[in-house]
Amino acid sequence: MKEITKITRLKARDVWQFEDRDLTPWLTDNIDVIGDVIGIQLTNAFREQTTGSFNVDIKAEDMEGNIVIVENQFGNSDHDHLGKLITYLSSFEAKTAIWIVENPRTEHVNAINWLNEGSNGCKFFLLKLEAIQIGESAPAPLLTKIVGPSKESLDLGQVKKDDAERYNLRYSFWEQFLNRAKKNGLSSFNAISASRDAWVGATASIRGMSYVAWVNQYSTRIELRIDRGKGSEEENLKILKELQEHSAEIEKVFGEELQWADLEGYRVCSIRKDYEDGGYKSDEQTIAVITEKLVNSMIMLEKATKPYISKFK
Repeated sequence: MKEITKITRLKARDVWQFEDRDLTPWLTDNIDVIGDVIGIQLTNAFREQTTGSFNVDIKAEDMEGNIVIVENQFGNSDHDHLGKLITYLSSFEAKTAIWIVENPRTEHVNAINWLNEGSNGCKFFLLKLEAIQIGESAPAPLLTKIVGPSKESLDLGQVKKDDAERYNLRYSFWEQFLNRAKKNGLSSFNAISASRDAWVGATASIRGMSYVAWVNQYSTRIELRIDRGKGSEEENLKILKELQEHSAEIEKVFGEELQWADLEGYRVCSIRKDYEDGGYKSDEQTIAVITEKLVNSMIMLEKATKPYISKFK
């Protein structure tokens, strides 16, 4: 039987006494070792590249010529080195950041995972640095990938990017809507601020009733919303039915036919009008037309319904 020898794990400082004079030069000369661990071929490695008042440990390139920065560290991972990693990434306009550390802490593992879920298109790797020895052999490096970008993190990053875009578009839409509301005399919305939500609403000054505007990608809606809280299904429906007795008068003042929504299985009832002529994804000119129409329609909905809701105080 062949002799089998145990592996001995060594402290990093037993192999590389100094980080700047020993570890960094070795990693620079053996950049392929890092590339093998992360699955990216690295070339043109240089150490101690300057950016302002800081020096990145190693600057290299991937096979497409994109900048890759490497920050290495003895001991426990810390906030200072994480901050440097991000600083170097932005300063060199790098696409990949690699943090090599002897003892990765949980909070920094989580931080790198979170960065990989971002929408900036950069890749972050956290590698654990160790050294091993087999019998009386020379010591050898052992780099282990703790965190790296994955399909799941990239997909989640795209979801976050899409969410951010949607929120920004809706916020801009509501800003225009509320500005027009003030100009056109829709005073009930004067105290309302723009939001990232799909709706904005103002009280009808009657308990459980409000005037609400909605926006989707390509459609909008206005409504008188009836909701007197948990367990109020029957009361909400009763209010809607009583208002519907005056549907002819209300629709005459409003100027169009309305939808009297008593959705089965839902607590909330409403008197609503849907429009399919555009939403928050429309171009600026179309949004200007849509918000003008939405504000004027809300004015008419208030005018048409307020004489009939006062009795529900």
